[in-house]
Amino acid sequence: MHVLVLNGPNLNMLSHRDSEHYGTLSLDAIESMLRKAFPEVAFEFFQSNHEGELIERIHRAVKNQDIQGVMANFGGFTHTSVAIRDALAMLTIPRVEVHLSNIHAREEFRHTSLTGAVCNGIIAGFGPKSYLYGAQSLLDLIQSAP
Repeated sequence: MHVLVLNGPNLNMLSHRDSEHYGTLSLDAIESMLRKAFPEVAFEFFQSNHEGELIERIHRAVKNQDIQGVMANFGGFTHTSVAIRDALAMLTIPRVEVHLSNIHAREEFRHTSLTGAVCNGIIAGFGPKSYLYGAQSLLDLIQSAP
């Protein structure tokens, strides 16, 4: 099983960000945690601080029949990017959005997820475990797909 994991802006700097919201693990540590928890899954990780690069990677996933699902944390783009939302909407495979912090318990501008509206579900607020729960949910969706 091949799963694409997309991470947006500033997630490459997790160990330098507010640990109350984002925890203390680096993005590399989260990736290692996922690989260890789901050894049967071929995870492909992609992180970018640039909106266009994330869109281009989604476009490649639209064309690539080898990818069975997408899990994404678009960071700040979650709340602002109609362009990423539109790219995600082209995908016909399961999609799960994840967030380390509870976006609904933070600043009001974070309460709306433009990208989550075109995903099968959103998991937020469990720190690094959001990725574990998101991966399990995505695998369940993939396995139950017709």
